[in-house]
Amino acid sequence: METLREFAQVQRQQLPDDVATYVRELIISGRVRSGTFLRIEAIAKALNISTTPVREGLLQLQSESFVRLVPRRGFVVLGFTKQDVRDIFWAQALLAGELARRAAGAMTDETIAEIQLNEETYERAVNAGVPSLYHKAGHDFHRAINRSSGSTRLSMMLGTMVRQLPNRFYGMIEGQVHDTIMYHTKIIEALRRRDSSEAQQWMRDHIVAGGEHLINHLTSEGIWQDDQAG
Repeated sequence: METLREFAQVQRQQLPDDVATYVRELIISGRVRSGTFLRIEAIAKALNISTTPVREGLLQLQSESFVRLVPRRGFVVLGFTKQDVRDIFWAQALLAGELARRAAGAMTDETIAEIQLNEETYERAVNAGVPSLYHKAGHDFHRAINRSSGSTRLSMMLGTMVRQLPNRFYGMIEGQVHDTIMYHTKIIEALRRRDSSEAQQWMRDHIVAGGEHLINHLTSEGIWQDDQAG
């Protein structure tokens, strides 16, 4: 019985995060635009949940400046600029690069083999055209490196930053997946040589390049109508 209660508690805590992820993707993909008021009931219906976690998830997004609560009117979508995207990826790149640097100094042959296997799984999934699989393999690739750094708190900080822009979204952008294979290969080579500086630099370049791919894609989709978007 205690296990069931604990499971229910975890589920209740996870639902607002699921809402935040869902709405982030709506905003970043352009399916809902700046100035749009979000209907809590519609989001609850789409996710098959109650309205309470929807409101909690939207409050979470308000703290990230994706939405704003307008009294007596509800949550309105806020705009975001190219510079906002670059800033988020810049911060991610700094953290991920530092974790890669630390991991290189603590790398074991077993961990390198694990990271290499994750990359091979990623490439097979890309060739098979299965986004859900290469998203997971890419996540596992980075998680193995972050775990090897021995820096739990820094990894948690990176996780918070990563959630602000959905990997599943920009990971499927044309060109991004093929660049990822190149960067992953360079990172593995640096880790295998225990070259901390190169591992750090390739990881930074990898993350920053991902941000530029996302910006180019959103620009082509008409998310930003003029140069005022940064």
